[in-house]
Amino acid sequence: MSKIITIPSSIDEINKTKDLVDGFIIGIDNMCVNSNLCIDDLSILRSLKDKEIFINLNKNMHNEDLKVLENILLDLNDYNIKGVLFYDIGVLNIYKRLDLNYDLVMSQEHALTNLQTINYWDNEGVNYSYVSSDITMDEIKKIIDGTKSKVMVTLFGYLPMFVSKRHIVKNYLNNFKLDDNSKTNYIEKEDNIYPIIDNNIGTCVYSSNILNGIKYSLNGINYIVLNSLDIEMNKFIDVIKLFKSVDENNINDYERRINNMFANVDYGFLERKTIYKVGHEKA
Repeated sequence: MSKIITIPSSIDEINKTKDLVDGFIIGIDNMCVNSNLCIDDLSILRSLKDKEIFINLNKNMHNEDLKVLENILLDLNDYNIKGVLFYDIGVLNIYKRLDLNYDLVMSQEHALTNLQTINYWDNEGVNYSYVSSDITMDEIKKIIDGTKSKVMVTLFGYLPMFVSKRHIVKNYLNNFKLDDNSKTNYIEKEDNIYPIIDNNIGTCVYSSNILNGIKYSLNGINYIVLNSLDIEMNKFIDVIKLFKSVDENNINDYERRINNMFANVDYGFLERKTIYKVGHEKA
């Protein structure tokens, strides 16, 4: 059975949803991208000891980050976490030197698109894979069937489109001497509105539409990820409840319910052919 984990936006959201979900993805300040909640105090993890907690350390690391990174990886060993999401291979190299209790999750956004890559990292000791949101469900199913790695897939929420180390919003505001302390800004282009977040790591732009992939939630995915970014909390709680109770008999009705909650819903790339190839057969 699939487990439901979320990318929460606040501690309050965690407290209101922890009885509904199996776990959370929580970022560490200055060490992650595309995490709605980034903490600098690990003590909250002790209150979530009955949940599967994945810590997001998925930014591209620099030399000056390495000592801090190693200290964080060691500190996390004192907590009952399930795993660490990472992008930079330096995390794996440090991990291999240390005697740590938790697993690693390869989380390379748009790069983790094929079976060979996932199985390569599984052979290197990375037992979880957060699959790219740029491939179809058919390709994801081939990955699930062809790997021992535990697969994570986002099936609800705004999807990250790209990340830049540049502070695009802050530079714009500074250049035009504008005062705006909004956590989330928006870009409008061709009648589509894209959420954009500029924090101390850089800038991330998200999709204009909300992914509703509940009809694919019964396909044997190990971890279904729901992202609460820019979603009203009460509606997000309703979405969680639908994902938790979906079955073959109600799946079409539940899809319609989610579609009716939001005006901007689609399937992302789950039904859209892409240029990426899933290597599941020998040439």
